[in-house]
Amino acid sequence: MRLSWNEIRARAATFAAEWQDAAYEKGETQSFYNDFFHIFGVKRSSVARYEEHVKKLDNRSGFIDLFWPGVLLVEHKSAGRDLTKACGQAGAYFDALPEQERPRYILVSDFQTFALHDLDERERTFFALADLPRNVEKFGFILGIQKRTFKDQDPVNIQASELMGHLHDALEQSGYTGHDLERLLVRTVFCLFADDTGIFEPRDIFLDFLETRTHEDGSDLGLWLSRLFQVLDTPEDRRQKALDEDLARFPYVNGDLFRGPLRIPDFDAPMRQALLDACRFDWTAISPAIFGALFQSVMEPVQRRSQGAHYTTEQNILKVIEPLFLDDLRAEFARLKARKDTHRRLELHRFQQRLGRLRFLDPACGCGNFLIIAYRELRTLEIAVLKELRAYRDDTETGELDVTALSVVNVDQFYGIEIGEFPTHIAETALWMMDHIMNNRLSLEFGQTFVRIPLTQSPHILHADALETDWAALLPPEDCSYVFGNPPFVGAKFQSQEQRAQVHRIAALGKTGGTLDYVTAWLLKAGEYVQRGSARIGFVATNSTTQGEQVGQLWPLL
Repeated sequence: MRLSWNEIRARAATFAAEWQDAAYEKGETQSFYNDFFHIFGVKRSSVARYEEHVKKLDNRSGFIDLFWPGVLLVEHKSAGRDLTKACGQAGAYFDALPEQERPRYILVSDFQTFALHDLDERERTFFALADLPRNVEKFGFILGIQKRTFKDQDPVNIQASELMGHLHDALEQSGYTGHDLERLLVRTVFCLFADDTGIFEPRDIFLDFLETRTHEDGSDLGLWLSRLFQVLDTPEDRRQKALDEDLARFPYVNGDLFRGPLRIPDFDAPMRQALLDACRFDWTAISPAIFGALFQSVMEPVQRRSQGAHYTTEQNILKVIEPLFLDDLRAEFARLKARKDTHRRLELHRFQQRLGRLRFLDPACGCGNFLIIAYRELRTLEIAVLKELRAYRDDTETGELDVTALSVVNVDQFYGIEIGEFPTHIAETALWMMDHIMNNRLSLEFGQTFVRIPLTQSPHILHADALETDWAALLPPEDCSYVFGNPPFVGAKFQSQEQRAQVHRIAALGKTGGTLDYVTAWLLKAGEYVQRGSARIGFVATNSTTQGEQVGQLWPLL
């Protein structure tokens, strides 16, 4: 079980007291960091190694005092030594490392002082050993809890997509295809993410399980994966008493992700290696939007063209959802923060509750990028509200803050319709991943652990053709707050007979005439849908809908 932040802070205080007189680098460094990792309930030898040999760019050799590939580099000195010089030495080691092993964090210390550098956030934190309990959350990355900055086309996302593409191709070429392959990939990616971000505890137990319990030739890997998926779908109190100890370490996940059996895949040695390569990759920096790129990487280009599938960047998603609802919500929050009257706290609380009542529908959700980003931004706003409410609590109440009762925004507020079965599962899983990321962010903000495992709430993603589906059956329009997304673009000349018939029927054009883009069918269905409610609509669409001959056909109907 993961330690609570209060337990971690207590251990940090004990650590600081026990090491307050440490001074000599060579004689005590390894014991110092063994005890340091113990603060977090992590065995140092399971994640990091000492005295890593590195050949620097000037061809001189050196040794990194402690190295956790892709995560942490430590340069340690005796008490009173110049830490500025030590930082330069650490930087030289960093530059000499292969790109895939370069860590996000660099720690420089002389026992009595810590200097932690977060290279992604460009943050530097300096504090004394005695102040470790007040700064221990900065080391949340040891548990897989850390701040995340997602960027479009981040190389780390592309690398992860390529790793999964290799695994997909190997399985497909072996004859493992279709529905089972798609579900296997989604489950595997969740396990990879869970192994690095604190869902599975301790970190890397999935990697350790595959490395130590499966044969090098891969002959038993499929059987072990199938057994693991069953365990992840079984509550702890319903598991068999004789369950394998390594399997029993994994938590109950639920959320339909691991429900139901799959055809057992047959692996060979190269396929097993492809999966281990993906396991050794650091998934903590992955945006859940990687799922969209993953989906596109395994689709045939012809299929993408016929379905009008395309990836929407985060920047373009924000161009839709900010004017649609985020700008108004942020402005309202700013007004509430500026209030000076006695009703300020009550109104902030009501505002948070209203965030939890909003409902969002993407009727062409694909792999869920719009829903994922909207959920992240809504949770970010809620955390800002909770920070304001915390100030009232600190002034008027005593006792331990119950973080688990704080957040009211959840993934079950998000609805989607998607014609492909694979992206339907991807969208669900990606929303759960983003939920865990935001729970980690809330944990760091309030200094307590906030998790939602097992998954008790699920997004509502319907596998169906949105143009042949009654949207109101999924989400009654009077309950819907916003309709948004990026429906497929297929010009009239490129549409299939079925697609052209759908556009003609929805636009009431009859059997002949009309040059409307496929996307206009979503605009018309959305317009009809919101007549029974008060939802607002924001879609990405082709500019042909606002110029040329389509204007005369479309806008009178709208």
